[in-house]
Amino acid sequence: MTDNTHYTAILAEGSAVPTLLCGHCRSMLSRNRIFSNQGEDQLDIHCNTIGLCSADDCGAVNCCDEALSGVDKPERLFGIAS
Repeated sequence: MTDNTHYTAILAEGSAVPTLLCGHCRSMLSRNRIFSNQGEDQLDIHCNTIGLCSADDCGAVNCCDEALSGVDKPERLFGIAS
């Protein structure tokens, strides 16, 4: 069975560094687990940027498009260590 459930990532408020949170468990999404949803490994959801939660009891797939729209320069997120 395939689970197509995904969540909407949240932009953390008041953070000096743009930080995305899992829409399911509110854990921080690591920048190295945020991917462009393009190419042959594309997930079947209408989302340009995917974030995978690394929390042990979560593992949710998050759409990051809405959260990234609140960041002045979203490409900066990928250059900052999390």
